[in-house]
Amino acid sequence: MKPPKEFSRIVNRTRYSVQTATLLAHDAYWDGHNFERSGRNEFLYRTPNGNYFTVNLTCWQDEQNTLTPVNQDEAIDLFENGLSEHEVTYAEAFPGVEVKDA
Repeated sequence: MKPPKEFSRIVNRTRYSVQTATLLAHDAYWDGHNFERSGRNEFLYRTPNGNYFTVNLTCWQDEQNTLTPVNQDEAIDLFENGLSEHEVTYAEAFPGVEVKDA
């Protein structure tokens, strides 16, 4: 399951569009049976202007697919902890964010 290219939403007079954004990470991986996690998948995107948003897709009746803007800290948390499938490197996903060695 992947978000359709024409999926977009305007929030606070700002347009967020899958078509123009870069997919950073998601949780749609093949587990031997399907790609959907409990009938839902989450996708993290960055816009050309450096804004982040998530798209949540559902297979369940009476639920709607959503597009939600997130701030950079929320996006980093999703990339580091919530979404296992990374489409780009950390540096590509979060330009200018310093990563320290332990």
